[in-house]
Amino acid sequence: KYIAEHFLEDAVCFNTVRNMLGYTGTYKGEKISVMGGGMGMPSIGIYSYELFNFYDVDQVIRIGSAGAFQDNIKLMDVVIGMGACTDSNYAYQYGLPGTFAPIADYELLNRAVETAKRQGTNVLSSDVFYNAMSNVNDLWRDMGVLAVEMEAAALYMNAAKAGKKALCMLTISDHLYTGESLSAEDRQLGFGKMMEIALELA
Repeated sequence: KYIAEHFLEDAVCFNTVRNMLGYTGTYKGEKISVMGGGMGMPSIGIYSYELFNFYDVDQVIRIGSAGAFQDNIKLMDVVIGMGACTDSNYAYQYGLPGTFAPIADYELLNRAVETAKRQGTNVLSSDVFYNAMSNVNDLWRDMGVLAVEMEAAALYMNAAKAGKKALCMLTISDHLYTGESLSAEDRQLGFGKMMEIALELA
């Protein structure tokens, strides 16, 4: 709703089911739809599958917040998920004889990095927000993972299976090692740079 009201012209609400608002409007003359994706891989898994397979959507760009692992990542930095590590069993459904590596569409990734002038790299898509393992963040941090979120891996897998394009862009809302965090208002209203980058790619 915020993106539609602040960035799109002539925005029309096309979906209110389960309060998952969706709008279509124009941005710099281009027709664009924006929609909520829910929380977690089961939710984005359903929405992105239906968009790719039932509604002929060719690309989905997820935007959202993330928690930083690495010391050089600061609050409000934009991180572009080139790859999505995961602790989820989402790939089990494909019956693959190994481990699948969910990655972004390269064309979208390249354009996003050029637009944002930020380095794209791995993020973690986690099923667990409050993890009982006290050292879990250290393990991912030691592997060079930049930040943690909860949806990209499922989105990338659905896109791969459907032969479509996907990208995840995140704004750092908190740092898991410094303890810094944005206010609830900043999280809701302060992600304009990320929103503009995504709209430029659409």
